[in-house]
Amino acid sequence: MTDRVRKAVFPVAGLGTRLLPATKSIPKEMITIVDRPLIQYAVDEAREAGIEQLIFVTGRGKSSLVDYFDTAFELETTLRGKGKSLDVLEPSSASFGEVVTVRQQQPLGLGHAVWCARHIVGDEPFAVLLPDELMYGKPNCLAQMIEAYEKVGGNIVAALEVPDSETHKYGVIEPGTVDGRLTEIRGMVEKPAPGTAPSNLMLPGRYILQPSVMRALDAQEAGAGGEIQLTDAMAKLIGREPFNAYRFQGERYDCGSAAGFVIANLAMALDRPDVAPAVREFLGGQGSSTTSQ
Repeated sequence: MTDRVRKAVFPVAGLGTRLLPATKSIPKEMITIVDRPLIQYAVDEAREAGIEQLIFVTGRGKSSLVDYFDTAFELETTLRGKGKSLDVLEPSSASFGEVVTVRQQQPLGLGHAVWCARHIVGDEPFAVLLPDELMYGKPNCLAQMIEAYEKVGGNIVAALEVPDSETHKYGVIEPGTVDGRLTEIRGMVEKPAPGTAPSNLMLPGRYILQPSVMRALDAQEAGAGGEIQLTDAMAKLIGREPFNAYRFQGERYDCGSAAGFVIANLAMALDRPDVAPAVREFLGGQGSSTTSQ
């Protein structure tokens, strides 16, 4: 029997510098993909996977993230007064105690952000979701991972194959035994130098971890980029407890970059019956249009 994963950590304190100037005053997690902010997609993924408590690790200027999931009395009253349905607001409404926040006061890295949630996580397994990595699949990425976790336990990270030329951008695993979509992890390297990566399986931002990871992070050791890396803490535990990578079925969009953000908007729009026809019409007309003046 494995302990059920009830809590998820969302590191949302980052500055979003790749999307400046938009993120000068708007958290990148609040920029919309079609008509929902990016954070909504990550929260929907967690909820659909059975997560009960959402832990936001925030920073200065991120209060709108928490406000978004709060009750909007004035807006709701206005909509009711006009006879309009409140169904559109339902995904953005959090139940009492569902959202918990903790402040990361310094940008010391992903590992440090996760560590900031240690007292809320307590002594139980937990998920980590990076909201700027939009994962799309049915069932969703975290739900697939939890199904695998309930069979094998231990620690499971999402894995994605990338070209060898891109491995230096990510945390990469050293693979062991393969069992279907699960690959044993024998080691991890954060942003390996070009040509030195042990595989082309990178970590795209979904994790199911045991509380021992928090204790490994207690050392506060700086790694790649001078930051406290989650990958380094996990690497310490490999060999002492089970670690597996799960090659999920679905698509991944890096919404922290301008190109990834635009691609995600197109992909999500084309999957929406109410939006897709107009988008297809526009895209179909681009072949015969001209931008010359």
